[in-house]
Amino acid sequence: MPKKKTGARKKAEKQKERQRGIRAGRDRPITEYFCNVTMECDKCKRRQKNRAFCYFCGAVQKLPICGSCGKTKCMAKTGDCVVKHGTTFTTGFGMVGAICDFCEAFVCHSRKCLTTHACECVLREAECIECERGVWDHGGRVFVCSYCASFICEDDQFEHQAKCQVLESETLKCVSCNKLGQYSCLKCKTCFCDDHVRRKGVKYTRGQPIPCPKCGYETKETKDLSMSTRNYAYARQRNEVGDYDDDDDYGSGGFSYGTSGYAYGTSHYGEDAEEDESESDEEDEEEDEDDDEQEEREDGSEVAKKLSELKLEES
Repeated sequence: MPKKKTGARKKAEKQKERQRGIRAGRDRPITEYFCNVTMECDKCKRRQKNRAFCYFCGAVQKLPICGSCGKTKCMAKTGDCVVKHGTTFTTGFGMVGAICDFCEAFVCHSRKCLTTHACECVLREAECIECERGVWDHGGRVFVCSYCASFICEDDQFEHQAKCQVLESETLKCVSCNKLGQYSCLKCKTCFCDDHVRRKGVKYTRGQPIPCPKCGYETKETKDLSMSTRNYAYARQRNEVGDYDDDDDYGSGGFSYGTSGYAYGTSHYGEDAEEDESESDEEDEEEDEDDDEQEEREDGSEVAKKLSELKLEES
């Protein structure tokens, strides 16, 4: 028969479960943090990231949400509130204690939220890797790329992740040797072979991903990823697109170095374009005339040959 659990044993097990839940809560996705949830403006009714002021109309929100604990109403009678409010419940600005400098969200007047939120704010360095905008410059939420773990805004999240698996090299070979890169770092966009991915004097645990020797980010096997290489299309290798943008000085085809004139698809302006077109038309007409004269000469020579053959037959 198993021994009956004592009160101290039960208390210790409950404490372990609680600590396990706290650790699991810290590892939650960035979209589930209260400073990065979506809200609706009271005035313009537009959805955006949780913030003290509306990004579109600049209105102050009447029902603030704490960016640390997520509450909108303080009902603590004997809690750790900086402003003691007794038996009365506080809502609105009576609950606000500060505005975070990083995530631009309200923080309630709880002593724990005021002292720990700024240090634990997940948006401290949340600058989009594509548009280089911070949290205060756009109204959307912030996401983390699932490949390179970089911050991306709500406008560029799909475009960035669609092109994130592209290496900064023209081949899948290791950057240190000529072997095939078996491991890829999606942060540095480089490949490493089995010999150069491991650093000398560093112990690696079996079963854990090998960190990148350049930046320390976890590497993944190239065969498990749909990696592609960087490629350039020069001059004739470009896609021949008939329509081009007139706003661009060089058009859709770009400028080809080492050749006379512009590449295919470029746009010309003003008199230069008209002169170029007229010169090309004149050259085409001259070539057509030369071809017609040559054909006439060939026809005349054939007629003369036939007449000479007839004369020889009659004689």
